[in-house]
Amino acid sequence: MTTAPKTEKRSRIQRKNRKLILEAALDVFSAHGYRGSTLDQIAEQSGLSKPNILYYFQGKEAIYQHLLANILASWLEPLEAIDRDGDAVEEIIAYVQTKLALSQQHPRQSRLFANEILQGARRISQQSKDELKVLVEATAEKIRAWIEAGRLASVDPYHLLFSIWASTQHYADFESQITMILGQETLGNAQVGALDEQTFEQAHAFLDMQFRRLLTP
Repeated sequence: MTTAPKTEKRSRIQRKNRKLILEAALDVFSAHGYRGSTLDQIAEQSGLSKPNILYYFQGKEAIYQHLLANILASWLEPLEAIDRDGDAVEEIIAYVQTKLALSQQHPRQSRLFANEILQGARRISQQSKDELKVLVEATAEKIRAWIEAGRLASVDPYHLLFSIWASTQHYADFESQITMILGQETLGNAQVGALDEQTFEQAHAFLDMQFRRLLTP
Protein backbone atom coordinates (compact mmCIF):
# COMPACT_ATOMS: atom_id res chain seq x y z
CA MET A 1 0.00 0.00 0.00
CA THR A 2 2.89 2.41 0.72
CA THR A 3 5.24 1.38 -2.10
CA ALA A 4 3.79 3.58 -4.84
CA PRO A 5 3.82 6.87 -2.84
CA LYS A 6 7.38 6.20 -1.65
CA THR A 7 8.50 5.40 -5.20
CA GLU A 8 6.80 8.52 -6.51
CA LYS A 9 8.41 10.67 -3.83
CA ARG A 10 11.82 9.14 -4.46
CA SER A 11 11.47 9.74 -8.21
CA ARG A 12 10.44 13.35 -7.60
CA ILE A 13 13.49 13.90 -5.41
CA GLN A 14 15.72 12.21 -7.98
CA ARG A 15 14.43 14.46 -10.75
CA LYS A 16 14.94 17.51 -8.55
CA ASN A 17 18.50 16.50 -7.66
CA ARG A 18 19.43 15.72 -11.28
CA LYS A 19 18.14 19.13 -12.28
CA LEU A 20 20.15 20.79 -9.48
CA ILE A 21 23.28 18.98 -10.59
CA LEU A 22 22.87 19.84 -14.26
CA GLU A 23 22.08 23.49 -13.54
CA ALA A 24 25.11 23.78 -11.26
CA ALA A 25 27.33 22.01 -13.79
CA LEU A 26 26.13 24.34 -16.52
CA ASP A 27 27.19 27.32 -14.40
CA VAL A 28 30.58 25.78 -13.63
CA PHE A 29 31.44 24.42 -17.09
CA SER A 30 30.32 27.56 -18.93
CA ALA A 31 32.47 29.71 -16.66
CA HIS A 32 35.58 27.54 -16.36
CA GLY A 33 35.49 25.06 -19.25
CA TYR A 34 35.86 21.33 -18.83
CA ARG A 35 39.49 21.34 -17.67
CA GLY A 36 39.00 24.13 -15.17
CA SER A 37 35.93 22.56 -13.57
CA THR A 38 35.75 20.02 -10.76
CA LEU A 39 33.11 17.89 -9.10
CA ASP A 40 33.80 19.80 -5.90
CA GLN A 41 32.79 23.04 -7.62
CA ILE A 42 29.62 21.41 -8.96
CA ALA A 43 28.82 20.02 -5.51
CA GLU A 44 29.28 23.42 -3.89
CA GLN A 45 27.18 25.14 -6.57
CA SER A 46 24.36 22.58 -6.35
CA GLY A 47 24.32 22.31 -2.56
CA LEU A 48 24.67 18.53 -2.82
CA SER A 49 27.50 16.36 -1.60
CA LYS A 50 30.04 14.91 -4.00
CA PRO A 51 28.92 11.30 -3.21
CA ASN A 52 25.36 12.39 -3.91
CA ILE A 53 26.38 13.68 -7.32
CA LEU A 54 28.18 10.42 -8.07
CA TYR A 55 24.97 8.57 -7.25
CA TYR A 56 23.34 10.22 -10.28
CA PHE A 57 26.31 10.53 -12.65
CA GLN A 58 29.48 8.46 -12.99
CA GLY A 59 31.69 11.51 -12.92
CA LYS A 60 32.49 14.94 -14.31
CA GLU A 61 32.72 13.73 -17.89
CA ALA A 62 29.34 12.00 -17.73
CA ILE A 63 27.69 15.25 -16.62
CA TYR A 64 29.54 17.19 -19.30
CA GLN A 65 28.59 14.74 -22.04
CA HIS A 66 24.94 14.93 -20.96
CA LEU A 67 24.97 18.73 -21.19
CA LEU A 68 26.70 18.68 -24.59
CA ALA A 69 24.18 16.22 -26.00
CA ASN A 70 21.27 18.38 -24.78
CA ILE A 71 22.80 21.54 -26.25
CA LEU A 72 23.37 19.97 -29.65
CA ALA A 73 19.85 18.54 -29.70
CA SER A 74 18.34 21.95 -28.98
CA TRP A 75 20.47 23.54 -31.72
CA LEU A 76 19.81 20.90 -34.37
CA GLU A 77 16.04 21.10 -33.98
CA PRO A 78 15.57 24.59 -35.54
CA LEU A 79 18.04 23.73 -38.32
CA GLU A 80 16.04 20.62 -39.11
CA ALA A 81 12.82 22.66 -39.05
CA ILE A 82 13.85 24.73 -42.10
CA ASP A 83 11.13 23.93 -44.62
CA ARG A 84 12.27 23.27 -48.19
CA ASP A 85 8.76 24.16 -49.42
CA GLY A 86 8.57 27.42 -47.46
CA ASP A 87 9.58 30.92 -48.54
CA ALA A 88 13.36 30.67 -48.89
CA VAL A 89 14.30 34.04 -47.39
CA GLU A 90 11.75 33.82 -44.59
CA GLU A 91 12.86 30.30 -43.64
CA ILE A 92 16.48 31.44 -43.25
CA ILE A 93 15.48 34.62 -41.40
CA ALA A 94 13.35 32.56 -39.02
CA TYR A 95 16.35 30.33 -38.34
CA VAL A 96 18.54 33.38 -37.64
CA GLN A 97 16.00 34.76 -35.19
CA THR A 98 15.64 31.40 -33.45
CA LYS A 99 19.40 31.10 -33.03
CA LEU A 100 19.59 34.61 -31.59
CA ALA A 101 16.74 33.80 -29.20
CA LEU A 102 18.65 30.73 -28.02
CA SER A 103 21.67 32.92 -27.28
CA GLN A 104 19.46 35.31 -25.34
CA GLN A 105 17.67 32.63 -23.35
CA HIS A 106 20.50 30.13 -22.92
CA PRO A 107 23.85 31.97 -22.88
CA ARG A 108 25.52 29.42 -20.59
CA GLN A 109 24.88 26.61 -23.06
CA SER A 110 26.40 28.65 -25.86
CA ARG A 111 29.53 29.44 -23.83
CA LEU A 112 29.95 25.84 -22.74
CA PHE A 113 29.79 24.71 -26.37
CA ALA A 114 32.19 27.47 -27.46
CA ASN A 115 34.70 26.38 -24.82
CA GLU A 116 34.45 22.81 -26.06
CA ILE A 117 35.05 23.85 -29.67
CA LEU A 118 38.08 25.93 -28.61
CA GLN A 119 39.48 22.79 -26.96
CA GLY A 120 39.19 20.87 -30.22
CA ALA A 121 35.71 19.35 -29.76
CA ARG A 122 37.34 16.27 -28.21
CA ARG A 123 34.40 15.42 -25.97
CA ILE A 124 31.64 15.77 -28.53
CA SER A 125 30.61 12.23 -29.37
CA GLN A 126 31.22 10.92 -32.87
CA GLN A 127 27.51 10.25 -33.17
CA SER A 128 26.72 13.92 -32.45
CA LYS A 129 29.37 15.05 -34.93
CA ASP A 130 27.92 12.76 -37.59
CA GLU A 131 24.37 13.99 -36.91
CA LEU A 132 25.50 17.62 -37.21
CA LYS A 133 27.39 16.97 -40.46
CA VAL A 134 24.46 15.10 -42.06
CA LEU A 135 21.98 17.81 -41.08
CA VAL A 136 24.22 20.64 -42.29
CA GLU A 137 24.71 18.86 -45.62
CA ALA A 138 20.93 18.40 -45.94
CA THR A 139 20.41 22.10 -45.17
CA ALA A 140 23.08 23.08 -47.70
CA GLU A 141 21.21 21.04 -50.30
CA LYS A 142 17.98 22.93 -49.52
CA ILE A 143 19.82 26.23 -49.95
CA ARG A 144 21.33 25.13 -53.27
CA ALA A 145 17.89 24.12 -54.52
CA TRP A 146 16.48 27.53 -53.58
CA ILE A 147 19.36 29.27 -55.38
CA GLU A 148 18.89 27.18 -58.53
CA ALA A 149 15.16 27.99 -58.48
CA GLY A 150 15.91 31.72 -58.22
CA ARG A 151 14.31 31.93 -54.78
CA LEU A 152 17.51 32.89 -53.00
CA ALA A 153 20.55 34.99 -53.87
CA SER A 154 23.66 33.03 -54.80
CA VAL A 155 25.57 32.37 -51.58
CA ASP A 156 27.80 29.59 -50.32
CA PRO A 157 25.52 27.45 -48.11
CA TYR A 158 28.21 26.46 -45.64
CA HIS A 159 29.59 29.95 -45.15
CA LEU A 160 26.06 31.28 -44.81
CA LEU A 161 25.49 28.90 -41.88
CA PHE A 162 28.88 29.73 -40.38
CA SER A 163 28.00 33.43 -40.58
CA ILE A 164 24.62 32.85 -38.91
CA TRP A 165 26.20 30.89 -36.08
CA ALA A 166 28.95 33.46 -35.57
CA SER A 167 26.66 36.48 -35.56
CA THR A 168 23.99 35.00 -33.29
CA GLN A 169 26.16 33.13 -30.80
CA HIS A 170 28.38 36.20 -30.43
CA TYR A 171 25.73 37.75 -28.17
CA ALA A 172 26.17 34.89 -25.68
CA ASP A 173 29.84 33.99 -26.08
CA PHE A 174 31.11 37.60 -26.07
CA GLU A 175 28.45 39.00 -23.78
CA SER A 176 31.04 40.63 -21.50
CA GLN A 177 32.61 42.45 -24.43
CA ILE A 178 29.23 43.77 -25.56
CA THR A 179 28.30 44.99 -22.09
CA MET A 180 31.69 46.66 -21.79
CA ILE A 181 31.30 48.50 -25.09
CA LEU A 182 27.67 49.47 -24.57
CA GLY A 183 28.29 50.52 -20.98
CA GLN A 184 25.82 48.08 -19.52
CA GLU A 185 26.26 46.65 -16.05
CA THR A 186 27.53 43.08 -15.98
CA LEU A 187 26.15 40.55 -13.54
CA GLY A 188 29.03 39.01 -11.60
CA ASN A 189 30.87 36.55 -13.83
CA ALA A 190 28.11 36.83 -16.50
CA GLN A 191 26.93 33.26 -15.98
CA VAL A 192 23.41 34.54 -16.51
CA GLY A 193 22.19 36.84 -19.26
CA ALA A 194 23.46 40.35 -18.70
CA LEU A 195 22.36 41.97 -21.95
CA ASP A 196 19.14 43.93 -21.71
CA GLU A 197 16.01 43.40 -23.80
CA GLN A 198 16.64 46.48 -25.90
CA THR A 199 20.03 45.19 -27.04
CA PHE A 200 18.46 41.98 -28.29
CA GLU A 201 15.62 43.85 -29.99
CA GLN A 202 18.24 45.90 -31.85
CA ALA A 203 20.19 42.75 -32.68
CA HIS A 204 17.06 41.05 -34.05
CA ALA A 205 16.33 44.07 -36.25
CA PHE A 206 19.91 44.38 -37.49
CA LEU A 207 20.34 40.69 -38.31
CA ASP A 208 16.97 40.63 -40.05
CA MET A 209 18.04 43.54 -42.26
CA GLN A 210 21.52 42.11 -42.86
CA PHE A 211 20.48 38.63 -43.91
CA ARG A 212 17.37 39.79 -45.78
CA ARG A 213 19.51 42.05 -47.96
CA LEU A 214 22.07 39.30 -48.45
CA LEU A 215 19.59 36.59 -49.36
CA THR A 216 16.93 38.38 -51.41
CA PRO A 217 17.45 37.62 -55.13
